[in-house]
Amino acid sequence: MTSIAYALGAGGGAGQGSGGFTAFIPLILMFVIFYFLLIRPQQKKQKKHQEMIGNLKKDDRVLTGGSIYGRITSVDENDITVEIANNVRVKVARGSITALVSPQQQTQAKKGEEQ
Repeated sequence: MTSIAYALGAGGGAGQGSGGFTAFIPLILMFVIFYFLLIRPQQKKQKKHQEMIGNLKKDDRVLTGGSIYGRITSVDENDITVEIANNVRVKVARGSITALVSPQQQTQAKKGEEQ
């Protein structure tokens, strides 16, 4: 009776050798799709942001992570001083700068707040 059980167990395992690799093909395809649709664009965006942060200089107009528009008055290694109004300066971390802003974009944002 035990010999029948072993014979049935061996027959079922022999067919799974080629089926094991084909089961991973959809998983590999999903990873490739996620890489090209999610991971790679995010890495490009992060690299562009780091480059922008590294090139900040005095008198650039910026937008901070807290949605505050301002003009850079001084640049340190880790911090940036931003003037947000006349004689009102705040010190922010470099990483909190989200974008460079042209003066035209800043005036358009102010007009949108007034309405």
